[in-house]
Amino acid sequence: MKLREIIAALERLAPLRLQDEWDNSGLQVGFPDAETGSVLVCLDVTEEIVEEAVEKGCNLIVSHHPLLFKALRQVSDATYQQRCVVKALAAGVSIYSAHTSLDNAPGGVNHRIAEKLGLRQLRWLCPKEGEDAGSGLVGELPQPESEEDFLDRVQRIFGVECLQHSAPAGREVRRVALCGGAGAFLMHDAIRAGADCFLSGEFHYHDYFENQGVLLCELGHYQSEQFTQDLLLEYLGAHCPGLRLIKTSLNTNPIRYATRLPER
Repeated sequence: MKLREIIAALERLAPLRLQDEWDNSGLQVGFPDAETGSVLVCLDVTEEIVEEAVEKGCNLIVSHHPLLFKALRQVSDATYQQRCVVKALAAGVSIYSAHTSLDNAPGGVNHRIAEKLGLRQLRWLCPKEGEDAGSGLVGELPQPESEEDFLDRVQRIFGVECLQHSAPAGREVRRVALCGGAGAFLMHDAIRAGADCFLSGEFHYHDYFENQGVLLCELGHYQSEQFTQDLLLEYLGAHCPGLRLIKTSLNTNPIRYATRLPER
């Protein structure tokens, strides 16, 4: 099928009008009339991801994070973004990214996180005016959990090697606010929503002083959004029949975690 048909399907799930003003969701590399039969789905576009697409015969990469946030001043080999563009064009591989357009969409990234946590009665943490869309979600657990039990469950669900969190305050967790990725900007919305816990991929150091007793749970950016790949695979499978769909075999998280303190 034509690349433009796949883009149209993706943008029914994640309309570009929903993206944040600083973002660059949408077609990154390629030509809308290109015939497309095989898709590699990933979180990040790296040189290794482009090489994997070529090796597996995929002529489209669909990612969550955009390859291009800023305009390229040249197309050469000076940066990994430039090298990815050159490799993709040379191999006939298109790249499309659904970033905050998918974060802010109903049924998008944050809804998948809420589903993994078993949250109910979901509502937008910061609604977009005039849209059934917004930044972050807040919902309720079926039963309250102790802070320790909730943190243990989160660590297991998301496979977090090093779960950072604020000091437990001895309260039960029932109402949970969340935002995949860099959600620190929503902390005060979570406080106003009466959340017992605010879960996100990244917080700032000083957020831990200003959380007003709300349990902050910092998963890591990659870990918080990892299930977006499955969301995109499922959606494309249902709405673009006939496409060959492959989930990347690569973990593109650039952060590593020490498992013990170094010897002195």
